[in-house]
Amino acid sequence: MLVWTARLFPFIAPHHLHRSCTNLAAAKRGLKSMEPLRSIQDPQDLVVKSSEDGKSPAPTDTAAEAEGTPETGLLHGETVVREGKAAILFPNANEVFYNPVQEFNRDLTCAVVTEFARDQLARWGVKVEVPGEKARVVVSLSEEKSEADEQAEEKNGGEEPSATAAAGEKCERGLRVLEALAASGLRSVRFALEVPGLHSITANDFSAKAAALIARNAQHNGVSRLLQASCKDASMLMYEMRGKKERYDVIDLDPYGSPACFLDAAVQAVSEGGLLCITCTDMAVMAGNSGETCYSKYGSISIKARYCHEMALRIILHSLDQRAGVYQRYIQPLLCVSADFYIRVFVRVFTGQAVVKNSVSKQALVYNCVGCGSFHLQRMGRRTSQGQHTKYSAATGPPVRPECEHCGQRHQLGGPIWAEPLHDTEFVGKVLSAVSMNPTRFGTSKRIEGMLSMITEELQDVPLYYTVDSLSSTIHCNTPPLLHVRSALLHAGFRVSLSHACKNAIKTDAPPAVLWDIMRCWEKTNPVKREKLSKTSPAFKILSTEPSLQACFTVREDANPQSRKRHLTRFQENPHAFWGPKARAKAGGGISADLQDKRKKCQNKRKNQVTDASQLKSFACKKFKEGSCSYGDQCCYSHDPEPTQEDKME
Repeated sequence: MLVWTARLFPFIAPHHLHRSCTNLAAAKRGLKSMEPLRSIQDPQDLVVKSSEDGKSPAPTDTAAEAEGTPETGLLHGETVVREGKAAILFPNANEVFYNPVQEFNRDLTCAVVTEFARDQLARWGVKVEVPGEKARVVVSLSEEKSEADEQAEEKNGGEEPSATAAAGEKCERGLRVLEALAASGLRSVRFALEVPGLHSITANDFSAKAAALIARNAQHNGVSRLLQASCKDASMLMYEMRGKKERYDVIDLDPYGSPACFLDAAVQAVSEGGLLCITCTDMAVMAGNSGETCYSKYGSISIKARYCHEMALRIILHSLDQRAGVYQRYIQPLLCVSADFYIRVFVRVFTGQAVVKNSVSKQALVYNCVGCGSFHLQRMGRRTSQGQHTKYSAATGPPVRPECEHCGQRHQLGGPIWAEPLHDTEFVGKVLSAVSMNPTRFGTSKRIEGMLSMITEELQDVPLYYTVDSLSSTIHCNTPPLLHVRSALLHAGFRVSLSHACKNAIKTDAPPAVLWDIMRCWEKTNPVKREKLSKTSPAFKILSTEPSLQACFTVREDANPQSRKRHLTRFQENPHAFWGPKARAKAGGGISADLQDKRKKCQNKRKNQVTDASQLKSFACKKFKEGSCSYGDQCCYSHDPEPTQEDKME
């Protein structure tokens, strides 16, 4: 293994990539090897080509041979993983991290970076060419198009670009991209093959084996002129590139767990107006299980509430804005997504001392009632405009009494969190248009279209949300249909929308008192047995008050959003068992058998509970392991010796 690693290290280039001019003849000679691989019909298929005898046969991929991809032999135990247009050499052992479940994450990132490159290069008169795109059209969920949109299309269509940038080709005025935690380099290879308008890509990983694998994958896919491997500490690499002329235009952070330790370096190493793409998979911390841990990492206390997934997005944005403010920089969110078991944020970073002063008024504390779930936000600062001058002052509060006015329970204090909009709807519309008119570009295009469609329908100025099932659970009544609740809020004169972060979410500008009046009206038609309610319970106190608002549950036409009418893919089910986060990569490779056994044992443990005492014999006796079991053969648990590691390997 040491010989193999040493033989591959010549492919690893220095991390500093200069904007040097490329010889035209050399570029023509390299065009053939830079052509992208043929798109795979099912990106999740794994084409396995193992070398069992220790030999290294050349890959037999006919698509790669037909398009001139350099032949790279497979080493012992390697497989070829295909996703998008990339074909990645990947070891069978868990030496380098790879999770096929996050294909949606990588597809969405390619779409966002493409539109970001399109906007940036348009200032230089460079047109971005994406395979499969014929003409730019605006995708709108409404059936009517305004005259302003038509005039904007005519204006944009009348300008002729002076140059073009295609995927797989180096653009001299293109973006410099850094994937700080690249692992196998799959994401960087996909950038090189699928995203046009790039000048260079640095794929970095602290693991020498991962860096060597990145170099081989770049050569295997014919993108060595664009993609260079680096083997350095991610934070040190970004700290070294803090100079204004050395910063990266796009920085992608997708760590195993929390990105907190990389945020300080990232906000300094990104260029002016550059793009940060950050993934957080430590959702247990950010969703309220460990508020003290969340504070130590992100400077915010998380709350275990129904809106925890959106709160996690606002926590990471608060942390980014706080760290950027130290260097007189501020963030502008473009797109923030909560999907599956992780969150993903795309933000731009700018510099401006005057604008940084507004950051305090963009953060807010959250008062959450532990009884009924009502919440209130308290801004941490006030900003008032007086002509051309802006005055900043401390906020006044709290906005609630010590006990909840609806149920009489106490409040939890969480935050601070980002209280401004999560998305740039104009930018999201561009990404949605590009994906909708080119559905064959990504394997998860349907899900991207459904997710972005919901995001464009969200109320951007309303932080957090309620859920219909939690409202009905609080007063112990039947759950009303989603359209009935939305219609009641619309009849009352308030705005309402769904949320991409939760299936039963209700985002509305209505105060909690209006929501409980609506639920009281619903309870009158679906009564509960009040004699069974405790007099100190939230349900008893809420239902003891007569509603001041008479709700109308007649379903309105505008209560059903377009994304729901069109039956877009919004919340898909898990495709298979043991789906979700994967085990951390190990230096020696392999996945712990104990971990797999524990996952199987805990799978559906609440649904498949043991009801027969005879089934307990399949579980090991803990006291027998300690040598303190006194029941002997009469013990209902198993006393069989555990298999050794050698037995498990056999």
